[in-house]
Parts: sequence; C-alpha cells; structure tokens
Amino acid sequence: MNRILVIDDAATVRMYHRKILGDAGWQTDEAINGLEALEKVNNQPCDEPFDLYVVDINMPKMDGYTFVRELRRHAAATQAPVMMVSTEAQSQDTHVAFDAGANCYLVKPAKPQELVLTAALLLGDAQAALKAAEGVRT
Repeated sequence: MNRILVIDDAATVRMYHRKILGDAGWQTDEAINGLEALEKVNNQPCDEPFDLYVVDINMPKMDGYTFVRELRRHAAATQAPVMMVSTEAQSQDTHVAFDAGANCYLVKPAKPQELVLTAALLLGDAQAALKAAEGVRT
C-alpha cells in the first residue's frame, strides 16, 4: 500500500488531504512543518518509505521549499515524488517549487478529484487515476 506524508501547518488542510487521499485507498501520515516531516523521513523504517509527499509552502520552523531541498539532498531518503499544494498562485512560486525539487504544483484549495488524480499519476496507480479521471469528467 502506498504511503503519503501530508505536510501542512493548518490542521484542517491536513485533515482534508488525509481524508481524500485515505478514501482513495492510500495510507497517510502527517507533519505540521518541514522540520517534523524531515524527522519522520529520517525515522521511517527502511522497508516502509513514503511514496509521495504533499507539501504546503508557508509553514513555521521550516517551509515547504526548504523541506524539499533538504529531502532531495538526503541520500538515504527514498526520493519519492513531491506535490506542492499552496495558496501561492504566482508563476514564480511554481518555478521556485520546481527548482527545489518538486514534481508538480497545485493551488489550494485543490479539488478532491484533482488531488487524487495527481497523486495517482505520481504514484503510478493506474486504477486510482482512472477512477479519479472518471470523477473529473462527470
């Protein structure tokens, strides 16, 4: 089963993303900022790495950009895809996210089908992608 780490300082956003991604059939965990997320990455069992990171940008202690840069520098960590999800909607924010090592960028609030479809594509989960794509078309 795919494991997703949701990183956001807002409890309601974490709950929203965990509910949507959990309902799609994935195991989710959460962190309130990049620092806590790095601790979870460093302490995860070798046989249970995270398969996807869903990351906010603006957080205390360590923002999303810094988390992604640190994750990408961390040789021992599984280099899973990173989905940035933020209220920042300027093109420069997208460029900074990609430069940091993110794989995609969604603007909050992400629609449930969009979040699931993007996660499914990044995870290579064809069944979940088809199901989410059907929801987008209706």
